[in-house]
Amino acid sequence: MVQSLKLKKILVTGSSSRFCKYLKEDLKHYNVFFTSKKNFNILDFKKMENFLKNKKIDYLIHIAGLSRPMSIHEKNIGLSIDLNIIGTANIVKICEKFNIKLIYFSTSYVYPGKNGGYKENSALLPINNYAWSKLGGESSVKLLKNSLILRLCMTDFPFVHKKAIKGAKSSFIYNKSVSKIIPFIIDQKGTINVGGEKRDIYQFAKKFSNKRIKPINLKKIKNFPKDSSININKLKNILLKKNKIKKIKF
Repeated sequence: MVQSLKLKKILVTGSSSRFCKYLKEDLKHYNVFFTSKKNFNILDFKKMENFLKNKKIDYLIHIAGLSRPMSIHEKNIGLSIDLNIIGTANIVKICEKFNIKLIYFSTSYVYPGKNGGYKENSALLPINNYAWSKLGGESSVKLLKNSLILRLCMTDFPFVHKKAIKGAKSSFIYNKSVSKIIPFIIDQKGTINVGGEKRDIYQFAKKFSNKRIKPINLKKIKNFPKDSSININKLKNILLKKNKIKKIKF
Protein backbone atom coordinates (compact mmCIF):
# COMPACT_ATOMS: atom_id res chain seq x y z
CA MET A 1 0.00 0.00 0.00
CA VAL A 2 1.15 3.53 -0.79
CA GLN A 3 0.89 5.14 2.66
CA SER A 4 0.75 8.77 1.50
CA LEU A 5 -2.06 7.88 -0.91
CA LYS A 6 -4.05 6.31 1.92
CA LEU A 7 -4.61 9.80 3.33
CA LYS A 8 -6.05 11.14 0.06
CA LYS A 9 -9.54 11.03 -1.43
CA ILE A 10 -9.93 9.49 -4.88
CA LEU A 11 -12.91 9.74 -7.22
CA VAL A 12 -13.32 7.29 -10.12
CA THR A 13 -15.67 7.70 -13.08
CA GLY A 14 -16.96 4.73 -15.07
CA SER A 15 -17.55 2.41 -12.13
CA SER A 16 -19.51 -0.11 -14.24
CA SER A 17 -16.52 -0.87 -16.49
CA ARG A 18 -14.79 -4.26 -16.40
CA PHE A 19 -11.61 -2.48 -15.36
CA CYS A 20 -13.23 -1.04 -12.24
CA LYS A 21 -14.02 -4.54 -11.01
CA TYR A 22 -10.28 -4.97 -10.43
CA LEU A 23 -9.66 -1.37 -9.36
CA LYS A 24 -12.24 -1.67 -6.59
CA GLU A 25 -10.29 -4.61 -5.20
CA ASP A 26 -6.86 -2.98 -5.54
CA LEU A 27 -8.03 0.29 -3.97
CA LYS A 28 -10.22 -1.24 -1.27
CA HIS A 29 -7.95 0.07 1.50
CA TYR A 30 -8.02 3.63 0.12
CA ASN A 31 -10.62 6.39 0.44
CA VAL A 32 -12.31 6.00 -2.94
CA PHE A 33 -15.62 7.17 -4.42
CA PHE A 34 -16.77 5.09 -7.41
CA THR A 35 -19.30 7.17 -9.29
CA SER A 36 -22.00 6.31 -11.82
CA LYS A 37 -23.76 8.29 -14.53
CA LYS A 38 -26.68 8.70 -12.13
CA ASN A 39 -24.76 10.71 -9.53
CA PHE A 40 -21.85 12.05 -11.63
CA ASN A 41 -22.89 12.63 -15.23
CA ILE A 42 -19.86 13.92 -17.16
CA LEU A 43 -22.21 15.82 -19.50
CA ASP A 44 -23.93 17.61 -16.61
CA PHE A 45 -21.50 20.12 -15.12
CA LYS A 46 -23.92 21.32 -12.45
CA LYS A 47 -24.53 17.79 -11.19
CA MET A 48 -20.80 17.20 -10.95
CA GLU A 49 -20.39 20.46 -9.04
CA ASN A 50 -23.07 19.48 -6.54
CA PHE A 51 -21.53 16.05 -6.04
CA LEU A 52 -18.05 17.43 -5.36
CA LYS A 53 -19.06 20.17 -2.92
CA ASN A 54 -17.47 19.61 0.48
CA LYS A 55 -15.92 16.26 -0.53
CA LYS A 56 -12.38 17.66 -0.97
CA ILE A 57 -11.32 15.15 -3.60
CA ASP A 58 -7.56 14.93 -4.27
CA TYR A 59 -7.50 12.69 -7.36
CA LEU A 60 -9.99 12.04 -10.14
CA ILE A 61 -9.40 8.93 -12.27
CA HIS A 62 -11.41 9.42 -15.45
CA ILE A 63 -12.36 6.08 -17.02
CA ALA A 64 -15.93 6.82 -18.16
CA GLY A 65 -16.45 7.22 -21.89
CA LEU A 66 -17.38 5.41 -25.08
CA SER A 67 -15.14 2.58 -26.25
CA ARG A 68 -16.67 -0.57 -27.72
CA PRO A 69 -17.76 -1.50 -30.22
CA MET A 70 -15.20 0.48 -32.25
CA SER A 71 -17.74 0.81 -35.07
CA ILE A 72 -20.00 3.00 -32.90
CA HIS A 73 -17.49 5.84 -33.31
CA GLU A 74 -17.95 5.65 -37.08
CA LYS A 75 -21.73 5.26 -36.98
CA ASN A 76 -22.52 7.81 -34.27
CA ILE A 77 -19.88 10.51 -34.17
CA GLY A 78 -22.16 12.73 -32.07
CA LEU A 79 -22.14 10.24 -29.22
CA SER A 80 -18.39 9.74 -29.58
CA ILE A 81 -17.80 13.51 -29.40
CA ASP A 82 -20.15 13.96 -26.44
CA LEU A 83 -18.73 11.24 -24.23
CA ASN A 84 -15.04 11.22 -25.13
CA ILE A 85 -14.36 14.86 -25.99
CA ILE A 86 -17.01 17.11 -24.43
CA GLY A 87 -17.37 14.88 -21.36
CA THR A 88 -13.61 14.88 -20.82
CA ALA A 89 -13.43 18.65 -21.29
CA ASN A 90 -16.09 18.98 -18.56
CA ILE A 91 -13.97 16.77 -16.30
CA VAL A 92 -10.96 19.01 -16.91
CA LYS A 93 -12.96 22.11 -16.03
CA ILE A 94 -14.33 20.53 -12.86
CA CYS A 95 -10.84 19.44 -11.80
CA GLU A 96 -9.49 22.93 -12.40
CA LYS A 97 -12.31 24.46 -10.37
CA PHE A 98 -11.86 22.14 -7.38
CA ASN A 99 -8.06 21.83 -7.64
CA ILE A 100 -8.14 18.06 -8.27
CA LYS A 101 -5.36 15.99 -9.84
CA LEU A 102 -6.71 14.35 -13.03
CA ILE A 103 -5.67 10.93 -14.33
CA TYR A 104 -7.07 10.38 -17.83
CA PHE A 105 -7.41 6.99 -19.52
CA SER A 106 -6.45 7.40 -23.19
CA THR A 107 -5.30 4.78 -25.71
CA SER A 108 -2.14 3.73 -27.54
CA TYR A 109 -4.17 3.94 -30.75
CA VAL A 110 -3.46 7.68 -30.85
CA TYR A 111 -0.10 6.72 -32.42
CA PRO A 112 0.10 6.00 -36.20
CA GLY A 113 0.17 2.23 -35.71
CA LYS A 114 2.58 1.50 -38.55
CA ASN A 115 6.02 0.77 -37.10
CA GLY A 116 5.40 0.29 -33.37
CA GLY A 117 7.73 1.01 -30.47
CA TYR A 118 6.09 4.39 -29.91
CA LYS A 119 7.40 6.58 -27.11
CA GLU A 120 5.39 9.17 -25.22
CA ASN A 121 6.89 11.95 -27.39
CA SER A 122 6.34 10.13 -30.70
CA ALA A 123 4.19 11.78 -33.38
CA LEU A 124 0.45 11.18 -33.06
CA LEU A 125 -1.84 10.18 -35.92
CA PRO A 126 -4.95 8.15 -34.99
CA ILE A 127 -6.11 5.54 -37.47
CA ASN A 128 -9.81 5.51 -36.52
CA ASN A 129 -12.55 7.64 -34.98
CA TYR A 130 -12.26 5.99 -31.57
CA ALA A 131 -8.63 7.05 -31.30
CA TRP A 132 -9.43 10.55 -32.60
CA SER A 133 -12.08 10.93 -29.89
CA LYS A 134 -9.59 9.91 -27.20
CA LEU A 135 -6.99 12.30 -28.60
CA GLY A 136 -9.66 15.00 -28.49
CA GLY A 137 -10.01 14.27 -24.79
CA GLU A 138 -6.23 14.42 -24.38
CA SER A 139 -6.19 17.91 -25.91
CA SER A 140 -8.29 19.31 -23.07
CA VAL A 141 -6.40 17.37 -20.39
CA LYS A 142 -3.12 18.87 -21.65
CA LEU A 143 -4.41 22.31 -20.62
CA LEU A 144 -4.50 21.19 -16.99
CA LYS A 145 -0.97 21.13 -15.57
CA ASN A 146 -1.97 18.93 -12.65
CA SER A 147 -2.80 15.94 -14.82
CA LEU A 148 -1.58 12.56 -16.03
CA ILE A 149 -2.45 10.95 -19.36
CA LEU A 150 -2.20 7.17 -19.55
CA ARG A 151 -1.93 5.85 -23.11
CA LEU A 152 -3.16 2.35 -22.49
CA CYS A 153 -2.71 -0.76 -24.55
CA MET A 154 -5.12 -2.76 -22.41
CA THR A 155 -7.55 -5.62 -22.90
CA ASP A 156 -9.97 -7.46 -20.64
CA PHE A 157 -9.04 -10.46 -18.51
CA PRO A 158 -9.94 -13.10 -19.35
CA PHE A 159 -9.77 -12.40 -23.11
CA VAL A 160 -13.47 -11.90 -23.88
CA HIS A 161 -13.48 -12.33 -27.65
CA LYS A 162 -13.85 -15.53 -29.65
CA LYS A 163 -11.61 -14.19 -32.42
CA ALA A 164 -8.34 -12.25 -32.51
CA ILE A 165 -6.49 -10.42 -35.27
CA LYS A 166 -3.55 -12.30 -36.75
CA GLY A 167 -0.71 -10.33 -38.30
CA ALA A 168 -1.07 -7.23 -36.12
CA LYS A 169 1.40 -6.38 -33.36
CA SER A 170 0.41 -4.80 -30.06
CA SER A 171 1.58 -4.32 -26.47
CA PHE A 172 -1.54 -5.66 -24.79
CA ILE A 173 -1.58 -5.95 -21.03
CA TYR A 174 -4.55 -7.24 -19.09
CA ASN A 175 -6.77 -4.81 -17.18
CA LYS A 176 -6.13 -6.61 -13.88
CA SER A 177 -2.40 -5.83 -14.22
CA VAL A 178 -3.03 -2.17 -15.05
CA SER A 179 -5.20 -1.89 -11.96
CA LYS A 180 -2.27 -2.90 -9.76
CA ILE A 181 -0.06 -0.24 -11.39
CA ILE A 182 -2.35 2.73 -10.68
CA PRO A 183 -1.39 3.43 -7.02
CA PHE A 184 2.30 3.62 -7.97
CA ILE A 185 1.95 6.12 -10.82
CA ILE A 186 -0.96 8.26 -9.67
CA ASP A 187 1.36 11.07 -8.53
CA GLN A 188 3.14 11.29 -11.90
CA LYS A 189 2.37 14.08 -14.38
CA GLY A 190 2.51 14.32 -18.15
CA THR A 191 2.05 11.19 -20.26
CA ILE A 192 2.90 7.53 -19.63
CA ASN A 193 2.55 4.57 -22.00
CA VAL A 194 1.00 1.61 -20.20
CA GLY A 195 1.20 -1.82 -21.79
CA GLY A 196 3.13 -5.05 -21.99
CA GLU A 197 5.73 -6.55 -24.28
CA LYS A 198 5.35 -6.46 -28.07
CA ARG A 199 3.31 -9.44 -29.29
CA ASP A 200 1.17 -10.65 -32.17
CA ILE A 201 -2.41 -10.08 -31.00
CA TYR A 202 -3.60 -13.54 -32.02
CA GLN A 203 -0.67 -15.25 -30.31
CA PHE A 204 -1.30 -13.20 -27.17
CA ALA A 205 -4.99 -14.13 -27.11
CA LYS A 206 -4.28 -17.80 -27.78
CA LYS A 207 -1.62 -18.00 -25.07
CA PHE A 208 -3.53 -16.21 -22.34
CA SER A 209 -7.06 -17.47 -22.97
CA ASN A 210 -8.73 -20.58 -21.60
CA LYS A 211 -10.84 -21.02 -24.73
CA ARG A 212 -10.17 -21.64 -28.39
CA ILE A 213 -9.51 -18.41 -30.27
CA LYS A 214 -10.05 -18.17 -34.01
CA PRO A 215 -7.72 -15.96 -36.11
CA ILE A 216 -8.95 -13.00 -38.18
CA ASN A 217 -6.84 -11.77 -41.07
CA LEU A 218 -5.69 -8.19 -40.51
CA LYS A 219 -6.58 -7.33 -44.12
CA LYS A 220 -10.24 -7.99 -43.35
CA ILE A 221 -10.36 -5.36 -40.60
CA LYS A 222 -10.95 -1.76 -41.60
CA ASN A 223 -8.86 0.98 -39.96
CA PHE A 224 -6.91 -1.23 -37.61
CA PRO A 225 -3.21 -0.52 -36.88
CA LYS A 226 -0.62 -3.02 -38.15
CA ASP A 227 1.79 -2.33 -35.28
CA SER A 228 0.50 -0.30 -32.33
CA SER A 229 3.15 -1.56 -29.90
CA ILE A 230 4.50 0.99 -27.45
CA ASN A 231 7.74 1.68 -25.60
CA ILE A 232 7.07 1.15 -21.87
CA ASN A 233 10.54 2.01 -20.54
CA LYS A 234 9.24 5.12 -18.76
CA LEU A 235 6.65 3.05 -16.89
CA LYS A 236 9.18 0.36 -16.01
CA ASN A 237 11.66 2.90 -14.67
CA ILE A 238 9.00 4.42 -12.40
CA LEU A 239 8.07 0.98 -11.04
CA LEU A 240 11.73 0.03 -10.62
CA LYS A 241 12.38 3.09 -8.48
CA LYS A 242 9.42 2.12 -6.31
CA ASN A 243 10.59 -1.52 -6.23
CA LYS A 244 7.23 -2.70 -7.57
CA ILE A 245 8.04 -3.97 -11.05
CA LYS A 246 8.21 -7.64 -9.99
CA LYS A 247 4.59 -7.49 -8.85
CA ILE A 248 3.30 -6.59 -12.31
CA LYS A 249 2.72 -9.13 -15.08
CA PHE A 250 3.61 -7.52 -18.38
